[in-house]
Amino acid sequence: MNLDLRTKYLGLELASPLVVSACPLTQKLDSLKALEAAGAAAAVLPSLFEEQIEHDEAEMTKAREFGTESFAEALTYFPEQEDYRSGPDDYLDYIGEAKKAVSIPIVASLNGTSKGGWVRYARLMQDAGADALELNVYFIATDLEMTGAEVEKRYLDLVAAVKQSVSIPLAVKVGPYFSSMGNMAKRLVASGADGLVLFNRFLQPDIDLDAMELHPKLELSTSSELLKPLRWIAILHGRVAASLALTSGIHQASDLAKALLAGADVGMVASAFYREGVGHARTILDGLSAWMAENEYDSVEQLKGSMSQENCPDPAAFERGNYMKALVSFTGKAI
Repeated sequence: MNLDLRTKYLGLELASPLVVSACPLTQKLDSLKALEAAGAAAAVLPSLFEEQIEHDEAEMTKAREFGTESFAEALTYFPEQEDYRSGPDDYLDYIGEAKKAVSIPIVASLNGTSKGGWVRYARLMQDAGADALELNVYFIATDLEMTGAEVEKRYLDLVAAVKQSVSIPLAVKVGPYFSSMGNMAKRLVASGADGLVLFNRFLQPDIDLDAMELHPKLELSTSSELLKPLRWIAILHGRVAASLALTSGIHQASDLAKALLAGADVGMVASAFYREGVGHARTILDGLSAWMAENEYDSVEQLKGSMSQENCPDPAAFERGNYMKALVSFTGKAI
């Protein structure tokens, strides 16, 4: 059987539904080439952070202003800011290097939480050659006076501001913690998102009992984390006019098959490569092909959304009924 693994994501024609999510692997040309050789159809670069941009620009401003109160000619001590090679400039250079190194689409990633001058880097990423942009909104509302409506407006305003600065497709990566995820997804699309990446893994700080300080704790995902994005991809498929990417929890072919059945256009993978190596991309795709052949699917497009809420035999399984059934049917061991 001649299987067609092609899919479309953010208007981009991809050879397969396996995309490398933002991680340090995509920041190295050698691993990027190896991932392409193993079948990865696109790659998201690690995020450029709002804080990186603002810090570098603040440091450059201080450097340029140093001594200017004494000597009029001191304004020429330092290069103009747009000519200064800072961290963000290196990121932009790498986009061009990645585009030359591989033929798969390169998606740049911008991580921020507020509107501001840093948003112009979205256009700079486009000008550097990025095929698409992923806006990774990682915002924790620690202000107890901030309402849910204000949090949502912050997201929507940011998406609109970034979208206004680029003409390439824009994907928005968010967490699941909205009171009405479906409505928020719809509003994100209305604000300019061409695609939604579900879901962001918000890292949780841990307490170091020896040093008595907080430190970030990063753990690789597991297949069990697939369930939350799987549910929402299934609910949103066919109901929002945007591409859908499922991230977190895809480690094997069956995980990717489930993502596609729910309605994802692509599945994004990172943690599995750290456990199994970049060649694991081929293992996943070969397994997907074998599963499709066994279940008589000719193409990814035929497979996509077959088990979404609008198409599955039991739509209520994605709602409260599924919760009740799981509790009532649980037969785990008890002491």
